[in-house]
Amino acid sequence: MPDLRSVLFVILAIVGTWAGSLVMVSHLGGWASLADRYRCEDPFLGSRWNFQCGQFRRLSNYNNCLTVGADPRGLFLWVFPLLRIIHPPLFIPWREISVSPVKVLWIKQVKLRLGRELAIPVTIHNRLAEKLKAAAGASWPTGSVPI
Repeated sequence: MPDLRSVLFVILAIVGTWAGSLVMVSHLGGWASLADRYRCEDPFLGSRWNFQCGQFRRLSNYNNCLTVGADPRGLFLWVFPLLRIIHPPLFIPWREISVSPVKVLWIKQVKLRLGRELAIPVTIHNRLAEKLKAAAGASWPTGSVPI
C-alpha cells in the first residue's frame, strides 16, 4: 500500500503539470496577451454559445471548452472553469476585430484577428461566425470579407 507522501507527490505532480500546461497554452496561443488589454470585468448579458471550438495561434486549440458571446458592442470569450488558470474572461470591441473567411480542405471557417495591434488569430467554424454576425448586427467589422 502506498504511503501518504507518495500519494501527495503524485497529486501535486498532476496538478502542477495541469496548471503548467494551461499557462503555456495561454501564452503561446495569445490569450494572456489579450487578457492584458481586454479582460472582461463586467457580466456579459448578450447572446452566448457554450462548448464552442477555436484555434488560436501556434496550434493552441480550445476544443469544446469556449463560451463565445456577442452583442453589438463586441465579442465575449470565456473558458470552461476547470481550464480557467491564466484565462480570464475577455471582451473585445468589434472595432478591434477583423474577419476573413478561410477554407481548410472542404470545411468553411472564419479567421478572426483579435486586437488591432496584437492581431491574435482565432479560427472558428463558419456556423459560429454566422451567429456572431447576427448578434453583432450593424457593428460587424466593416471592411471584412463577407462570410
